[in-house]
Amino acid sequence: MIFKRGNSFFRLSFLLLVVIMALYISLVAFTPNQMTVLAGEEYRVEFFSPFQLQLSAQTSGIQIEKVNTGSKSSVFSMPYSLKCTQYGSNKLQLSLFGVVPVKDIEVNAIPARELIVCGKTVGIRLYIKGILVVGISGVLTPDGNEVLPVEGSGLEPGDFIIEINNKEINDISSFSKVVNDSKDKAVVLKFIHDDRILETKVTPVQCVEDGKYRLGIWVRDSTAGIGTLTYIEEETGKFGALGHGITDIDTGTMMPVKNGELLKSSVYGIRKGMQGTPGELQGDFLKSPEVIGDIYWNTAFGVFGKINKNSIILEGKKYPVGTRSMVKEGPATIISNIQGEEVEEFSVEIQKIARKNLLGPKSMIIKITDPRLLNETGGIIQGMSGSPIIQDGRIIGAVTHVLINDPARGYGIFIETMLGMN
Repeated sequence: MIFKRGNSFFRLSFLLLVVIMALYISLVAFTPNQMTVLAGEEYRVEFFSPFQLQLSAQTSGIQIEKVNTGSKSSVFSMPYSLKCTQYGSNKLQLSLFGVVPVKDIEVNAIPARELIVCGKTVGIRLYIKGILVVGISGVLTPDGNEVLPVEGSGLEPGDFIIEINNKEINDISSFSKVVNDSKDKAVVLKFIHDDRILETKVTPVQCVEDGKYRLGIWVRDSTAGIGTLTYIEEETGKFGALGHGITDIDTGTMMPVKNGELLKSSVYGIRKGMQGTPGELQGDFLKSPEVIGDIYWNTAFGVFGKINKNSIILEGKKYPVGTRSMVKEGPATIISNIQGEEVEEFSVEIQKIARKNLLGPKSMIIKITDPRLLNETGGIIQGMSGSPIIQDGRIIGAVTHVLINDPARGYGIFIETMLGMN
């Protein structure tokens, strides 16, 4: 009997230790590494644990105070209020019983700011750095043989050719001329493959169809499409759009920008989204292109550049910025352009927030709840990417992707993530 009691005590102690370790690990995993707040505004942060947690300031630019909620709060809830008194980086430490460190949290305090919120569809035309290889195929020669000139060269779809015969190349016509003029003499190609710059020699062969010399590669030097302009900074004219990067449709490669143009657009039609088939806004911007801005960057968080000073698009409504600390699950709206040039506000619901994810375009899950928008578009469709998300009178993010199997739902990016790139 003594042995059994000891064995039971051992099992109970071990189980308790496992529970404590699991709680500790979950605290570390689910407590964010960093927060962005507006200097001078008060924020509430709340932790849940059966053990006593203490939040303390490690720098002088932040004030911490434990909130007394009385009997209304859960016994496991430990809320604190915090306020940053100066701009810049501040540090907090979360600890068990004020002794065992759990996690350091970086708090970045930024000045309160307002943005011109757009929601207007725009044409986007990008010219890329170098020439993108989108495919490889054989060349049928006059003697009836099919030859693959780049075989064994290391060149693959998704690579960028940046030089030919030691000369920088940026457009297909110039590239094709050098290849054709070389005839059956090898050309030296410098290209980017998996972030490495490589060099190879390829010998062109004559194509039986037109008599020209070719390398057997399909290439692209530009791309164009429709998206939504998210915001403009009134003071600088800087803008952000899309909320996600532009990738090549064939290879999935992010398109590096040499230069680009933002074009005036209007919506003339809608292809409604259905389960398994994304819909699309049909915009008109290439027939008579009117440039309203210049594009400088294409990133995972959106397309960025500067609006022309005389652009009428600068006349949008201004909203204060809301950081991810302010975002909450529940009702919100999006501002979007689904007909002509009219910008409208539609109701949505924020269903889930990934507060730790500041490094990608999938920071929250939103659901379209507006009956009219659901009826006309089926939910989120291509071209709506970049539509601003508004909650409690602040711009908090932008629509980025649709869930293919549920067009009424999709992802959004935090506005502070987009602003961090501009």
